Formats: sequence, C-alpha cells, structure tokens
Amino acid sequence: MSIRLELYKIFDKVARCQSFSKAAKELYMTQPAVSQAIMQLEDELKIRLFTRTPRGVILTNEGKMLFEYTNSAISLLDTGEKKIKESRDLKEGELKIGVSDTISRYYLLPYLEKFHKSYPNIKLKIINRTTEELCNLIKSGEIDIGICNLPVKDNSLDIRKCKDIQDIFVFGEKYKDMIPKTITYEELLNYPLIFLDNRSRSRQYVEGYLFSKGIKVIPEIELGSHDLLLEFAKIGLGLACVVREFSEDYLYGGCLYEVNLLEDIPKRGIGICSLKGVSLSPSSEKFVEYLVK
Repeated sequence: MSIRLELYKIFDKVARCQSFSKAAKELYMTQPAVSQAIMQLEDELKIRLFTRTPRGVILTNEGKMLFEYTNSAISLLDTGEKKIKESRDLKEGELKIGVSDTISRYYLLPYLEKFHKSYPNIKLKIINRTTEELCNLIKSGEIDIGICNLPVKDNSLDIRKCKDIQDIFVFGEKYKDMIPKTITYEELLNYPLIFLDNRSRSRQYVEGYLFSKGIKVIPEIELGSHDLLLEFAKIGLGLACVVREFSEDYLYGGCLYEVNLLEDIPKRGIGICSLKGVSLSPSSEKFVEYLVK
C-alpha cells in the first residue's frame, strides 16, 4: 500500500500539472522516473490514465474518475500533515490539565498566563479535582497531565517534582499571647485545630506524619478549601494547618502568625503526573518545561 500511495501522489501531481516534465520538477524527480511510475500504476490498474498530446498529457475518462478520489485523499493527507506540523510547532492543539483548586490558584496561574501569551492558539482545558481523582483521570485519558500534591504512589504514572512546599500551623490575633514561642506536636493538641477534609492529600500527609510521632489529630473544624483555612484562623477559630508558600499574603500582611514548632513537618512537593510509557503531546511537553525549569 505504501508503494501504491507514492504512485498515486505522482499521478495526482501529473494530473494537476498536465505535464510529466513539470510534475517531475515539482516532485524533485527525473522525468523518466515519473513516466515509469505512471506506467507502473497503469499496469497495476490495467487501465490507461493519460492521453499523450504534443502539449503534454490529459486525463482519460478513467483517469478523471480516479483523479476525483486521489485529489480528495491526498488533500486530506496534506491537511493532516499540516495539522500535525501546527501541533508540533504549537500553533494549534489542546492542553488538558488537571489540578486542585489550591494549587491552581497559588501556584499554577502565572504559568498558565505565560503559556497562553506565548501560545494563544493552544486551547486550554482545566479540570479541578482531588489528587486521587486526577490520577484516575490521567489513566482514563481524560487529561494529559495532573499537577498534584505529593506523595503519589502509583506505578502506572510518571511523577516529576516541580516545587517543594512546607506544611505549617497558623493562628490569628486571638492566640497571639497564648501560643508559646516554641511548641511540640503534643502541645498542638491543646488548641482547636482546623484541617482540610480527610479526602485531601495534604491532610493525609500531615496526619500520617504526626501519627508516626504518636500524635493522633482530631480536628475541631474540617473545611473544603485552603482559603477557608486561612480565614477561619484569622477570625480566631483555632490553629489551621496550611501550606506556607500559599499563605504568604496573610503571613507577610500580619493577619496570621506561624506556629514555631520544635520540629518542622518534613517538606513535601507538588508534582507533575502523566501516564507512564505514553509520550506527551507537544503542548504538554512544553508546559512541563515551564514548570520544571
């Protein structure tokens, strides 16, 4: 079939040019090679496709019939190749990203803005889900990459860390004179604690680490967003477990204060997850470059 496709391409060019010599020039072939190709195609189809004239060649009735189909087919192939090139050159395409609300707002937005300015014709599709849900969406092919809270343990995924983050506890003015300069994990339990709900990978990580130290956390308040953690701590409802890098406006603005723990919770990361063994699209690959620089 690959040999016949090449013959059809030569036939199509000769039909358009109405000349073996002109077709040969455009195809960067010799005229005898073009003539031989047409003879081979005529022999395979057992039909004459061209009538030779002093001015060149014209299609026979059968040749005209074949040209209608080869013209459409080759035009479609040319369009397909053009689309592939545009996708490779990031002039067209779609980028499907999965990300949590918190990471989207506090980490991803500047990268999305920069990417969109550089490649405005790439359509962005953003889906907000939890880390576990994002991993499932990657495996089902519904998104190209997921920007997830680490750790993620899944042998079917490639995982690249792109940023370290630090979990901390914060409090508002109400507790400013009540919290010692340095406290232990055990002493945290003396205060009302505010955590994300137990589906959150952030909550699971901190809770798991504290449990390894013999500390079982029972939050007084469980919330669905990082923003609410900050706001609830600000109005004095307790000590909130938040990410330092996502709380800088509150900390630097003097709205909240960081608990000085005797031992910091180990840092974790934000990572890019994709399906193992599957090549990323050109747009996905370029976006990943933005994140891991």
